[in-house]
Formats: sequence, C-alpha cells, structure tokens
Amino acid sequence: MLHEIIREHPDISGFSGTAAAEDEGQHLQSVYKPGKAFGGPGKFAFDKNAYMDESHPLATHESAVKIFKQWSDCFDLSCKYLIEKSPPNIIRTRFLQKLYPHCKFIVILRHPLAVSYATQKWSNTSINSLLEHSILAYEIFLKDMKHLSSVYVLRYEEFVLDPKKTIENIFSYLEINPVNVNHAVHSNVNDRYFSMWEKDRKKILNRVFDSAAKKFEHRSNKFGYSLNNCSELLPLPWSGMHNQR
Repeated sequence: MLHEIIREHPDISGFSGTAAAEDEGQHLQSVYKPGKAFGGPGKFAFDKNAYMDESHPLATHESAVKIFKQWSDCFDLSCKYLIEKSPPNIIRTRFLQKLYPHCKFIVILRHPLAVSYATQKWSNTSINSLLEHSILAYEIFLKDMKHLSSVYVLRYEEFVLDPKKTIENIFSYLEINPVNVNHAVHSNVNDRYFSMWEKDRKKILNRVFDSAAKKFEHRSNKFGYSLNNCSELLPLPWSGMHNQR
C-alpha cells in the first residue's frame, strides 16, 4: 500500500500493470537473481548467496546500465523519482546504492508476527522459521544501514495510525510537495495476526510458541516490537530520516 501511495505522486513513477508478481522490479530485470531463486518469501534471507553489497561481483557500472535499461520501459522517465519495491531489497541496500549512488531508501518495518503470518500463505514454513527469517532480515538491514547515504525508516504500525503525517514526512524526505492520500488505510490489520498467535500458543504445541517468544523477544525489541505484548510499540530512536554521509 505504501508503494502504491508514493507511486501516485505526480513527481514519482513506479511499476504498475507489468504482469510481474506484485509489480516488483526484481522480476523485471535479468542481472541479479530474484528472491525465489533463494527459496522465496520467508526463506531468501537464510541463503547467504542472496545477500548483496558493494563488493558483489555484479556491483558494476555495466550492471547498473543494464538494469536501468530493462526497468526504463516501465517508468515515466520525465519524473523526478523512479521507485522500485521488492522485499529482497532489505538485504541488498548496499548493492543497490553501489549501482545508483544517489538513490534514496524508504524502509518500512512491521511486527515480525504480522509479517510471519502474512507470509505463511506464500511459504509452507512454520511460524517459528518465519519469525527467524523476518527478524534476521531486519538485523541484516540494521547492520547495513550505517553504510547508506540516505535512508528513511518507518514502522507500519505508525503509518496506519496516522497515514497523512507519515506520507507528508516521506515527501518531505524526498523534498517534493505533499499530495492528498486517497487510499483507505485500516489500522487494525495486525490484530488478526496477533489473535492467530495467541490461539496457536494455547494449543497443544503451546511450549513451542512460548519458546519462540522467549527466543525472539530481545531481538524483536531492537526494532520496537514485543512478542509477549504484541500491541505494544516500543521506542525506536533510530527511525526516521538518516543521511549518513
């Protein structure tokens, strides 16, 4: 949804109607492998070969030119910004920055439980494994963030509570004029996934879910989330705009 809203700004062009899954740029180029080559949703971050940074063999000028040429057919090149959204980007920010040094990153975090349950429909994987994957991907990004020249970090939960303010902040980060948000944004979508978590914890495998909560609690806290009190949003001092260099 955030991608759709940003894409509608008159100064921004994004992929739409491409026939590619979720209009994701990873499927619209042939230079680097998409997430499905490394297991797909809920699995790609486990494969070390899926990770890409500025030292990757494909982090070259030739790659940048080829990718841009392939993407250009789906962009309005008269726009100030061209936006691309693919989940594996979370572990490839440094690679993309090497290709396009003046790019800006907008990274949206979401409660690992919500991400895990939402991903399960695409991945025949346990919630325990999906939690590990979600948190691991965030941890990789957090480690890489200090190498990024320009990044804006926000949380889904703050976005749905005040979409107008969040979008205004993003457009301010991009230094473009704000526009009205016409999308219906529901603030209680996570509640469904939190209910599923509590129901699962009460089943026979209660000990498994309690063990998962204990295992992942501290790691989730680093991103402002709790598995023991799902609805609580903890402080996240490093969210917002970051211009590192």
